[in-house]
Amino acid sequence: MNSSVVRYTLGQVLKIEAALLLLPCLVALIYREEKGLCFLMVAALCGFLGFGMSFFKPENKVFYLKEGCIITSLSWIFLSFFGALPFYLSGEIPSLTDALFETVSGFTTTGASILSEVESLSRCITFWRCFTHWIGGMGVLVFLLAIIPIGGGSQINIMKAESPGPSVGKLVPKVRSTARILYIIYFCLTVAEIIFLVIGRMSLFDSVCTAVATAGTGGFGVMNDSLAGYSSYHQWVVTVFMILFGINFNAYYLIIFNHFRKAVTMEEVVHYIAIILVAIAIIFTRIVNSYANALDALRDTSFQVASIITTTGFSTVDFDKWPAVCQTVLVFLMFIGACAGSTGGGIKVSRLIILRKTIIKEMLSYVHPKSIKKIKMDDKPVEHEVVRATNVFFITFVIIFSVSVLLVSIDGNDLVTNFTAVAATINNIGPGLSMVGPSRNFSHFSVFSKYILMFDMIAGRLELFPLLMLFHPKLWKELFAHYIRKFNK
Repeated sequence: MNSSVVRYTLGQVLKIEAALLLLPCLVALIYREEKGLCFLMVAALCGFLGFGMSFFKPENKVFYLKEGCIITSLSWIFLSFFGALPFYLSGEIPSLTDALFETVSGFTTTGASILSEVESLSRCITFWRCFTHWIGGMGVLVFLLAIIPIGGGSQINIMKAESPGPSVGKLVPKVRSTARILYIIYFCLTVAEIIFLVIGRMSLFDSVCTAVATAGTGGFGVMNDSLAGYSSYHQWVVTVFMILFGINFNAYYLIIFNHFRKAVTMEEVVHYIAIILVAIAIIFTRIVNSYANALDALRDTSFQVASIITTTGFSTVDFDKWPAVCQTVLVFLMFIGACAGSTGGGIKVSRLIILRKTIIKEMLSYVHPKSIKKIKMDDKPVEHEVVRATNVFFITFVIIFSVSVLLVSIDGNDLVTNFTAVAATINNIGPGLSMVGPSRNFSHFSVFSKYILMFDMIAGRLELFPLLMLFHPKLWKELFAHYIRKFNK
């Protein structure tokens, strides 16, 4: 294993985090908050460690998918640990476990919180809490690829390990150019949302925090009631942008280069929009009679459907009080998730399409045993490797989900709480039902359960396997053998 490239890349990640930690320092300076010193101290620590780890460049820059998975998993663990220190050092979150939970939830764009009171947080802490969503939304390693040439022609292995979806390709021949295009689209959409929110007379600070949380489909807000206290205009703006950030970014690339028809007819995008419309129709018809104004019912319905399917986690209403059928639809949306290649979480619409077509193909083989039928997406054959990986993903997902529910149930909470808590974390959504509903939080879980849920958050964001690679015994045997050989020399 090429451990030197792992060490070097982790150093670069820490240097990026050091630079990003200066932004809340700027916020603290603007609002004259002393707690900005905590960010400055942690930034100095990250910078020191980052420069130390990346001082010597690796002689061999070529690495494979296993190194890409290790780099990705360790990067997210490092980011979360150092990103949690300002919460802990400032005293805003006095428990290190809770600070880590909040930070992991932020970076993985989950939005599950242990805080019951967020309006009392300092501005710099509030900004950092929301900004972690923006960092994690597109992925810090994708950002790293956009600005730093790692070399060796192996960068696609990092992008495959970090980017959500059953398969990851390059928009253009160079991975670095692809990463830049993705981040330009991401940045422009974020700025556009900020502008629309400011036009509606939301304060600039609230607009920035809301937009970066929406962009990363995270859900951390600046108000205790999430977005319920804002105007209907603001809620509609956030609804639209949540849906936009849940679309495969390849569609935006096609639109930019005048392939609008191809973009809007992408099979995954069509299914994604159709699922949203059907879910809105079902829920709207069930709750409209409880509203004095049908437009208010449509707004709340559209907002919550968009929030759950894109795994953003914002709320304008306590949907835990909605009829059972509405809650059931939302739970289904938790698992479906957004499109591959978006900032959303969940299983992904493309995987469900592939699974549906695999089932149909298997049924046809019973009727016509000798028939040969290829599974296609957008009139292009889906490689057998992608189909196999999708099936393995589902099996692994079910196993991790089931074990997590079992372990979390040790706390003694009810089944709905345990089930939706795991569903909300492994799918990177945020709120669940019952004791983890939109009006509650995750603070009542034990330390053990919080670490299980943190594992689920990172595993869900990284599509399971990059994190699971850290637990493969052969990987550690290979690593120890490498250092033994190096020591003997």
